[in-house]
Amino acid sequence: MNTWIYAFIILGGMLQTCGAAMNAQLFQSLENKWLANVVSFALITFFFLGVFAIFPTPLPRATELAKMPWWAPLGGLVGAVQVYAGLTLVHKVGAGPFVALTVTAALLMSLVLDHFGWFHMPVHAINVWRVFGAILMVCGVGLIAAK
Repeated sequence: MNTWIYAFIILGGMLQTCGAAMNAQLFQSLENKWLANVVSFALITFFFLGVFAIFPTPLPRATELAKMPWWAPLGGLVGAVQVYAGLTLVHKVGAGPFVALTVTAALLMSLVLDHFGWFHMPVHAINVWRVFGAILMVCGVGLIAAK
């Protein structure tokens, strides 16, 4: 696999942390959490509309859309929960504990998704090393969140 893929994933993780802090400031500046969410998602929408205008193909066929699982478009709502949490909570607990908790929760959920193959993911069974890694992550969260 190309190393640029991992670099982009790392960049995405770093920017996610910055985004949570930026959204928290947006909330504090606008004083309305719902307006802050609208502003945040409007920018995301305009960005991807611009990208789509540049790269308009391929477009799905009706037959492919008919095969799409009912839950596939709900990923955006799941992302909205994360944005809302960052917007309203990161300044209360700090960026370190917030990211540690969200990353660890995401890791634990990813182990379940992999193990059971939920959402059409390839199955990767939970093993002792994955469990040990998860335990270390949970311990790490405790250390990061300790005051």
